[in-house]
Amino acid sequence: MLTLVTPTLDDLWFRQALMADECTMSYNAKWGGTISFPKDEWESWYDSWIRNPENKRFYRYLMNSDHVYVGEIAYYYDRQRDIYIGDVIILAKYRNQGYGSEGIRQLCIAAKKNGISVLHDDIAADNPSYKLFLKNGFEIEYINNDVVMVKRNLSIPIS
Repeated sequence: MLTLVTPTLDDLWFRQALMADECTMSYNAKWGGTISFPKDEWESWYDSWIRNPENKRFYRYLMNSDHVYVGEIAYYYDRQRDIYIGDVIILAKYRNQGYGSEGIRQLCIAAKKNGISVLHDDIAADNPSYKLFLKNGFEIEYINNDVVMVKRNLSIPIS
């Protein structure tokens, strides 16, 4: 259903558009909503996420069967908390078509393949997408007024 694509530097136009889309980034309202990703930042971002991730970062686009980018998946190592944090963002106009679940599945497979045993995501408490993670094998580690922290043990088979 979805293909993982390692973007080229020139492909970062999609990430720029994704981060600037108000509907897509509405989940991020508590932390400022849309995120600026100007072209002059692409090279350094690309170096740390794609060229030299040091097995601490992973980033891919999600492409549908029509060869259209519909979202992104990523994880990174949070040194302060000593955990890997995952991220799945589906462009708003492609939501509710199964891409979120498939993105989570693909992210878990990639993390497991790269030797990660547990994957977390910290989701704004007012964002109902945490339920999608629960539906896809994650469990709530903790919840407070700001965040729902979910985690998935990747030793459990990924379906």
